[in-house]
Amino acid sequence: MSAPELLYPGYAALTGPNAAFAESRGNVVRYLPEVAPFLALPPEPTEQDWADAATLLGPGTTGAIMSPDFVLPESFKLDQQFDLVQFVAPEGLAAADDEAVALTADDVPEMVALVALTDPGPFRTRTIELGPYLGIRRNGELIAMAGVRQTLPSYAEISAVCTHPDHRGQGLARRLIRAIAGEITATGRTPFLHTGGTNVTAQRLYTAMGFTVSNRMKVTIIEAV
Repeated sequence: MSAPELLYPGYAALTGPNAAFAESRGNVVRYLPEVAPFLALPPEPTEQDWADAATLLGPGTTGAIMSPDFVLPESFKLDQQFDLVQFVAPEGLAAADDEAVALTADDVPEMVALVALTDPGPFRTRTIELGPYLGIRRNGELIAMAGVRQTLPSYAEISAVCTHPDHRGQGLARRLIRAIAGEITATGRTPFLHTGGTNVTAQRLYTAMGFTVSNRMKVTIIEAV
């Protein structure tokens, strides 16, 4: 059975290890907009929780909720929703990589450009602060990266796994996942990650690496009206 914190990873992170990157109203929390787009409500939100979510977002502002499916109140507009598959890493996944280098704030423009080219999921100007993030460079160019996004009490999320199209097929993503897993296990946590429900290629990669499915959930992008 999946750990309860994995069912509501945003809430577990924002009310726990990632609280320094949160803003809140009542029991509702969200990442600072320049860090990540995620909004989190308690597992069984009340009318007051939804009212606080609307205030926290503000009219016309969107937030992404990562959780099992739920009923959206009429005070919100559904902007987009898609399926998400959550995987937990096996023991012994971690492996250091001599070519992987730590990325810093100075690397953010290149990181944002690589994310825009490859679309691994949201990455904003301060997302790197949730890290660490590791990258691989060739001839000075950042060609692949991966890092830690949401940190939960017992787990940490591998995110922004991406490789420049000109350098795919070399196993760089696999190597960086293992390297980041090492960073996570060094903190005593277990690595986990998410991918889109239709991203069969990524799902095959993670399964081949020994990851197991922990949850099937939704990302729901909502807008306060």
